[in-house]
Amino acid sequence: MYDSNKLLSSLVQLGQWFREEAHLDEEIQRTALAQNGWFTAESVKRSLQAHGHALSEEGIAAWAEAYSFPAEKTGVKVGLILAGNLPLVGWHDVLCAVLSGHEVHVKASKDDAVLPPWVVAKWAEFAPYVGEAVVFHDGLMQHMDAVIATGGANASRYFEAYFGHLPHVFRGPRTSVAVLDGAETDAELDQLGEDIFAHFGMGCRSVTKVWLPKGFDLDRCFAQWVRWGHLGQHGKYANNYDYHKAVWLLNKEEVVENGFLLVKADDDLVSPIGTLFIERYEEASAVQAKLAERQDDIQVVTLRADSASVAALQAEGLRVASFGENQCPTLRDYADGVDTMSFLLTLPKPPVEA
Repeated sequence: MYDSNKLLSSLVQLGQWFREEAHLDEEIQRTALAQNGWFTAESVKRSLQAHGHALSEEGIAAWAEAYSFPAEKTGVKVGLILAGNLPLVGWHDVLCAVLSGHEVHVKASKDDAVLPPWVVAKWAEFAPYVGEAVVFHDGLMQHMDAVIATGGANASRYFEAYFGHLPHVFRGPRTSVAVLDGAETDAELDQLGEDIFAHFGMGCRSVTKVWLPKGFDLDRCFAQWVRWGHLGQHGKYANNYDYHKAVWLLNKEEVVENGFLLVKADDDLVSPIGTLFIERYEEASAVQAKLAERQDDIQVVTLRADSASVAALQAEGLRVASFGENQCPTLRDYADGVDTMSFLLTLPKPPVEA
């Protein structure tokens, strides 16, 4: 039976499991890695710990108080099409859909087909209703009342063609950037490394471009990022690094490298895996204007918590985060800034059949 209060209590238990037990399951880590070579034990553990951090008792209570949950199941069929670029990247959508009282139909990505069912099964141990509410699909989902779908540019066209007539939230590709002002401590630069290198830089919250004030010594960053040197030993990451190094050198591009990261000045926002784009600036206002123009392409702007640019960027509608926080979003940090929970809670109930 659907009971939002019991579900919220069960999430507290699930959060404790995430933090204390889930990361110890070596078998699930091996299975996830066998399916997706990017899902190393380090990456999976990082994701599990991040979700556990988000599901603290205090965090759940603070988030949930903003919503009015239904008194009973709604009968609304919601389809979730999950991305697979990071371990459990679609978990927040599943959580919200279950809490909304809807029937939840999930199409997991082939790149992350192991972890979502595993976590849902564990949640169902704390709240048996979850096992009734969530159904995983291998093929095309049909007869949905609403859809939440995440994917790349090509997938977005598919989503629109098949589900555009339904109430929906469609998410396309985005990236994250960082803006340094030169006052960063070594500890903050170390935390920026987390935002760049965690999960091999493959998430929409991964920093793929950094704005630097003119005269900033890039070696300060390299000194703090040495601990990520092991990425150069990962086959897929190393292949990307070697490929782009060869192409850029052949094109006589000016590149700075440290053995596991290629840094290049570039106007684009999205740097390939194993690389980082940078851009030098003189006036912070010019950077703010550029970011405002590209805000539909940006998930998060990372910078010092007390940076003078924070207020200006937020005034433009951009989401900001402090160094080291990108891969640890809270329950309130909705992808693309779209409140998924509000969307789900305002869906109309299907008509009652005569």
